Amino acid sequence: MCRRSSPLLPLLLALLCRPDPAPAEHCDLQPVTAEPPITLSYTTSTVLRGCVSSSSVQTGHEVHVLSIQWSKTPVPMLNVSIIPRADNCTRQAVLILQCPQCSASITSPCQDLLIHTDACLSPKVQGTELPEAAKGDLLDWVQNTYRGITSYSELKDPQRIHLHLGENGSSPTNCVPQKDFDATPHLEAEVLFREVKGCTSSSAHNARAAHIVQLLHKPSLPITEVNLTLSCPEQQPNNQILLLQGPANLAWLLMLNNCSLNFLTSGTYKILHIPMGPQKGELLPDTEEGLIAKAFEKNYSIIASYSVIPISPHITLKIHEREVPRKLPAVPTPSAPSPDFLSSTLLLLLKPWKCTDDTMEIVIARSHLEPLKDVVNITLRDISCQAEKNATHFMLHTLLSSCGTLVESHGHAKNELILSLSKGSVLRSVRVAFQCPIPRELFLRLFPTADFKAPQTELEVNKEVFVQASMHLEDYLADPQLKECYLMVPGMDPMLLVQGNKAQSSSVAMLEEPPSNWTRKVWRFRFTYTVPEGRHVPFSATLKCKAGLQNTIFEKVLEVKVKDVRRPPNNQGLGLSAVLGITFGAFLIGALLTAGLWYIYSHTPGFHHGASLGEQQHQPQHRQHPEHPLLHQQHGLTPSAPPLAITPPPPPAQPP
Repeated sequence: MCRRSSPLLPLLLALLCRPDPAPAEHCDLQPVTAEPPITLSYTTSTVLRGCVSSSSVQTGHEVHVLSIQWSKTPVPMLNVSIIPRADNCTRQAVLILQCPQCSASITSPCQDLLIHTDACLSPKVQGTELPEAAKGDLLDWVQNTYRGITSYSELKDPQRIHLHLGENGSSPTNCVPQKDFDATPHLEAEVLFREVKGCTSSSAHNARAAHIVQLLHKPSLPITEVNLTLSCPEQQPNNQILLLQGPANLAWLLMLNNCSLNFLTSGTYKILHIPMGPQKGELLPDTEEGLIAKAFEKNYSIIASYSVIPISPHITLKIHEREVPRKLPAVPTPSAPSPDFLSSTLLLLLKPWKCTDDTMEIVIARSHLEPLKDVVNITLRDISCQAEKNATHFMLHTLLSSCGTLVESHGHAKNELILSLSKGSVLRSVRVAFQCPIPRELFLRLFPTADFKAPQTELEVNKEVFVQASMHLEDYLADPQLKECYLMVPGMDPMLLVQGNKAQSSSVAMLEEPPSNWTRKVWRFRFTYTVPEGRHVPFSATLKCKAGLQNTIFEKVLEVKVKDVRRPPNNQGLGLSAVLGITFGAFLIGALLTAGLWYIYSHTPGFHHGASLGEQQHQPQHRQHPEHPLLHQQHGLTPSAPPLAITPPPPPAQPP
């Protein structure tokens, strides 16, 4: 026990009685692979690559190009705000947004803004699809199309972008992208930080957690004040601390929303909604090891999140409500992954689902399910929707309007796969939620009957067929139109069937459209294909339709096989000319054969020209060899004497 009674050794006693320093603890930061415990975003005008130029000043437009990258999924909604100079929209602007597989909302007071994008736009925005040429070299396509580029910005993980219109005649002539380009003053973005790391002390003995945010100082950015908005979950226990590290001269302006956690800052800080002046912080280490040691020194054994971001004037940090993981035993016993985890990981990796605008198809090879063992059945959320199975696959086909499927915003259909696993006599179920993307395209189907069931790819001559065109609708504010449909037959001009939702031929009739909802638009018509007089029935034809709005057109082609039930089969019979030809040929061959046989027969010795044929037939026939000289020559024989005459015996005497 320490005793403070002796005044002679105050220094020694102070040293002996000082609390033991925190032991050196081991903590290796690793990326957080599960859902991060925080959401962190910051504003910046520094882009990955960018440039500005004056090349568009002498053209008819100012042209701004945004190229977006995403580090991981899910991809958030991107909000782009176009801000004109002094609220002046007199000069037309063009926005090229390259953001594949993302949804975007673009707002602008300028009504004549032209938009080219491959993003999925919100319903109130109309844009033109980026052509294939733009997917190769985007800047080359922009330069060739508009003869100039005002600005180019390449960003990673933005959720909001403020783009200020305007051109600068003193900018470089050409837009040559540069790394870490400062896009001030024409661009400001709010960027999500998605590289959060974390770790747990090797000697953790509590669940107290620390969140650390470290700012990287850039001399080129003279930022001395940071506004940080902090949000915390309700009823969060006070067992967390926030460390904010930055330059020593930095002032932190804190807006705390429902937060009661502890915090340490470098520089000075001020809580905005509390009437108090700036408070002095403390000198925090500027290294990873030093900041982790500081958290451990304050008795926080878990580094729930460690984030390093560029210095920024505005930072938003939201701490999520979740149970902080405790430290595992020092020597954990390895265990096999649970069936739930294995099933979810495997199916989300395979992605065996495929959607159209009204159907969903799921095909899973049995060989891919071997790690799960004993999968006996697969259903959707509605367990009456069961997969068909054979020796090699599980297969399930359903409409998006059934089986518990929910069609939500941004073109996704959501459901659950329920796998029934058998282990001995025990049957258990594993549920895996998934979402199936609905393609942004026009779908075209041909049906034999008006019930529009069982689509086919056969077009029968002189028989009515039924056509259905459909597309996903949520991205469009106004109703899209069926622009045109026509049938193309080899060797003939295209036959226009429908134009502007109206039939263009007496053999075509528009049908009543089924009730459309906010996610799908359907057009239907029927027509009868006839072959013009004197024309052969083709073996195939092509049905082609276009639909959409003024600036967004979708096109679909359906190849069909032409069928004519009246076409005679190949074995029906021969024509009159063929029959006459065969008859004459047979007659000629018979005549020649008869003449040849008569010639041979008439030149044979022993043939008596005066005898009748009947008499010739009744001559004796018991000679061993015919006496034709040619036969003796062929067999090397020569006759030695004339043939003996054979005299018939006399008739018997008559009795008296």
